[in-house]
Amino acid sequence: MPVQFITVKPQDNDIRLDRWFSRHYPELKNGQLQRLLRGKNIRVNGQKATTAQHLMSGDEIRIPPLTVSEKSNLPRDLSRADVDFMKSLVIYKDADVIVLNKPAGLAVQGGSKTERHIDGMLDALRFEKDEKPHLVHRLDKDTSGVLVLGRTANAAAKLSESFKTREAHKIYWAVVVGKPKLLSGKIDAPLSKMSGAGGGEQMKIDFESGQRAQTLYRVIDSLGHKASWLELSPLTGRTHQLRVHAAEALNTPIIGDGKYGGDRSFAVGIEHNHKLHLHARAIRLPHPNKGILEVTADLPQHMLDTFSFLGFNEKNAIRSFDYFMMEF
Repeated sequence: MPVQFITVKPQDNDIRLDRWFSRHYPELKNGQLQRLLRGKNIRVNGQKATTAQHLMSGDEIRIPPLTVSEKSNLPRDLSRADVDFMKSLVIYKDADVIVLNKPAGLAVQGGSKTERHIDGMLDALRFEKDEKPHLVHRLDKDTSGVLVLGRTANAAAKLSESFKTREAHKIYWAVVVGKPKLLSGKIDAPLSKMSGAGGGEQMKIDFESGQRAQTLYRVIDSLGHKASWLELSPLTGRTHQLRVHAAEALNTPIIGDGKYGGDRSFAVGIEHNHKLHLHARAIRLPHPNKGILEVTADLPQHMLDTFSFLGFNEKNAIRSFDYFMMEF
């Protein structure tokens, strides 16, 4: 295949470059894409391209000779177990949208050390359509809960816009070590990246040069000052925002979050204290074609067990979306 110059179509407007490749060259692995980008073999409008840059309708993408086939409507080679597994995650489906309850421990997209991930198994969710669904946002690997997919390129573009413009409202549940001094409030603590242990990156609160990061929260229940159940609604979408805000701004690290809570996050005497207790509980956003879509995802088993152990009752969380809209 010779060098190609492809013009971005209107239905792909404002999509991230890595997602554009996932959509049009599904067999190109993320690691291969990263190597091509580092070598400046892929360019946008003649300039060096980056993974996270957003493409606009009319942009010209230079694509070097590839050893993978172009976009195909044929499903990838998935096992029956993988197909059944992916279908078991579906909690909502219509002609435009699919919503999954993503399990903790399963990555949304692949990387150099991640071969099994949601993005690589989306062909299992074509159902009656020729087109596989598209990712429109992400969750951390160890975070469970609501994950929205667009079933067509047009629906995906509209859903992505909802996340970009903050029309998508999200509710997370977390079980944390300790109890915040204030039972509800707004965390306004900018975040920036820093070098983490082992050469990795992690986020930190940085009031001088960090990017704006805001989170609404309230305590639904607590077991004295030992552990608390927090409901969180992020107003911004920074990497690891809720985990950092819980650990640093509230001084109540999420159970199982050793990255930001250290040994303290494992201190509560529960069975699953090494599993992250953060769950994307619900989402409310404009439907691509009709009104407002609101979907709720059941808790994963490890959080259900912890709720039972600590005496927390899910029914105590009422009018979550309305509460944050009215109180703040």
